[in-house]
Amino acid sequence: MSRDILIVDDSATIRAMIKKAIGMIGLDVGEVYQAGNGMEALAQMADHQMGAVIADINMPVMNGLQLVHAMRRHDSLRDTPVIIVSTEGSSQRIQELEDKGIAGYIRKPFKPEQLREVLEPILGCTNEQDDFAHTAEDLF
Repeated sequence: MSRDILIVDDSATIRAMIKKAIGMIGLDVGEVYQAGNGMEALAQMADHQMGAVIADINMPVMNGLQLVHAMRRHDSLRDTPVIIVSTEGSSQRIQELEDKGIAGYIRKPFKPEQLREVLEPILGCTNEQDDFAHTAEDLF
């Protein structure tokens, strides 16, 4: 069963790279939606049920931590898995995110297979490609 994904990042380039990586990893996903900040993400989630949210930490208006906090307070969003993709990687920040219940953390820059390793068990979807070998350079 295909499940929709929401990519939340203030950089349109990064959103495009993550969307391309999702296509490259060959997982059977549904629609891929995008938002430029946490407030836009909440609006998207009001209209669409997401199988997972992939979000940056540092964004204007509402950052990734604020988004996770808002989702955990909302009954219909509480259990939506959130994967953080960020340049921030301090152990304190990652622990703070884990304490808030994130489903995964990927540090930028990332390789597409890192995204697959986190998304596959969350979405419960299968890899449609048997031979998978891509690099971060393939995203550009």
